[in-house]
Amino acid sequence: MNERRVTACVLIIGNEILSGRTQDLNLQYIAKQLNLCGISIAQAHVIPDLHDVILNAVNDARAKHDYVLTTGGIGPTHDDITAECVAAAFGVPLEMNDYIAKRIRQRPAAPDVMENRLRMAYIPKGARLIDNLTGGPPGFSIENVYCMAGIPSVLQAMLPTIQFEGGSVVKSCSVTAFMGESEISRDLGQIQERFGEEPSLGSYPFQKNGQFGTTLVMRGTNVEQLNKMMKEVKQAIRLRGQEPQNESYDWDD
Repeated sequence: MNERRVTACVLIIGNEILSGRTQDLNLQYIAKQLNLCGISIAQAHVIPDLHDVILNAVNDARAKHDYVLTTGGIGPTHDDITAECVAAAFGVPLEMNDYIAKRIRQRPAAPDVMENRLRMAYIPKGARLIDNLTGGPPGFSIENVYCMAGIPSVLQAMLPTIQFEGGSVVKSCSVTAFMGESEISRDLGQIQERFGEEPSLGSYPFQKNGQFGTTLVMRGTNVEQLNKMMKEVKQAIRLRGQEPQNESYDWDD
């Protein structure tokens, strides 16, 4: 398995997301699936249905990351422009894909409706298809850019069909300290400094039944280092007069 860190950028495309009319439900699903493949989402951006914005975002992301995943903008309406923008980013024309067109034509429709549906058959020249297990039009990929539907149920029928080449799978462990985040923040900063960038150590405050607490989450690819960090975090909690609670690991400890 490739030991280097493999990263992805997710581009969530759609004015409806930015306006608040639609809530994005895809990022969490994508992150969880990619993590199982050993791929970390390094960046995620929500961008409008504007040609130059999409084009520039795709070109910037594909130069910086191993994978770029886009959601939204590959439907039958006038503002579904992801395919043409990705084609422009790669300097290739759009062309009708016969397989997609055949699949679309299997559902009878009035001529004007069929004309709109067939917009989804145009993909960048040289692109590969991403299967759609719902039976609807596939997505497509070109080099390291993967373009999928924005509808969550359809995206979830596309993403599992992609074969990604990942790196080491990121593991996580956590523990709860029943104290305010500020009470232990200096200790956490010192621990993170000693370990460097990985494992990462995050703190997430909460209030339950009138009591303040902080969930401390450690993430990394090296289980031995994670265990060492957990030991230091628990010791820091004890030195502050509290007992660590709810210790949890997502691997066999």
